[in-house]
Amino acid sequence: MRRFLIPALVALALPASAETLSQEIARSGLALTEARLAARPALSDADRFALGGVRFLRAIEGTFQERWAMGLTDRTGMLPLLRLPLADNPNPVPFDPQAIVTLFANAAAGLALAKAPLAGIPDTSDFTLEIALGDIWFDVNSDTTRTAGEGLGDILGAAVMGGEIAQTLPTVRFDVADAAWLAAYADLLGGICAMVQAYDPTEPITRILQARTAMADLGPLQPDPFFGVAGAFDVVDVVAVILAALNQTPDAGQMKLAKQRLRDMVAENRLFWARVATETDNDREWLPNDSQQSALGIPVPPGTGTAWLAVLSDLAAVLTGEKLEPYWRVGGEAGVNIRAFFDDPRPVDLAGWLQGWGAVPYLQKGPLISLDSLNAFDALTSGQTMLFAIYLN
Repeated sequence: MRRFLIPALVALALPASAETLSQEIARSGLALTEARLAARPALSDADRFALGGVRFLRAIEGTFQERWAMGLTDRTGMLPLLRLPLADNPNPVPFDPQAIVTLFANAAAGLALAKAPLAGIPDTSDFTLEIALGDIWFDVNSDTTRTAGEGLGDILGAAVMGGEIAQTLPTVRFDVADAAWLAAYADLLGGICAMVQAYDPTEPITRILQARTAMADLGPLQPDPFFGVAGAFDVVDVVAVILAALNQTPDAGQMKLAKQRLRDMVAENRLFWARVATETDNDREWLPNDSQQSALGIPVPPGTGTAWLAVLSDLAAVLTGEKLEPYWRVGGEAGVNIRAFFDDPRPVDLAGWLQGWGAVPYLQKGPLISLDSLNAFDALTSGQTMLFAIYLN
């Protein structure tokens, strides 16, 4: 038995002969690639980045697999990790209202695992790692085989990349700066996951599904008047779930975690731009400085890093309470303290925030945040703020 076990373990720890990491992902998928990297007794900086990247992609893959299993494959979701369309599952399992918060909890755990190896990469590291983006695929239906529609470009498409996706996706040469970018993205999504867990939507989903069933017993449900979608959930149902979930007492620990993740995201972004500013090469860059070009073919205007850091500085000031968010019913030097909202979270009642009684616990005098930095960034990117926000995180 031992003579068979040892070669098997060796095979797990090593990729196929002369096979690149990119080719390994294309051949065996993310799960097996992660297992091999995690089993290595010692990791180089390139290995650490590879493990962090594969774990990040595995966290995203997990959300796709959970959605596909339940048939949540359309775009009625209004949050990251629920929005991208997937191929329909002809035989989905019965939907469990608990599944949404479970999906975000699992993603949060995976994203935290992704950050761990990235923290061990020093500023001075000179590693590089080439990945052909066309080699990346997500095992959406969990059959361990790449099938049509599971490629990176198939799923992300124009929603992330912007414009038409080329038949052949480019190869990117990742380096130490990109490790900070990846850590920042893990923090951003981790913060969103924490907020969803704080305002757990399980009970509202249960209530809304029961209401749909009761109405359907009285007669055929009509498509919603705004988007015309008829199915297990339409847009009106999704909006109702969000409003009802927010109008609950949130988990204070998850809200504090969300605030910390967002502050970490700002810090990792600052580290990224500091690292990328020192680069003098121009070789298949993921996100370039002013003297480089993006391998993705996205024109990044000179000054993008400076402009985006100004936007992030405003976000950091809001998260620390140094600046306040304007509130429409209060003029002068007074606004909403967002830090207090995270530190002392309460149910968010839409009527209360419209009238003011919901906002009063967080209103105070102090300097207000302005839109100057965001407007400058929007002008620099020719109005493509959303695309660049997704790209830059």
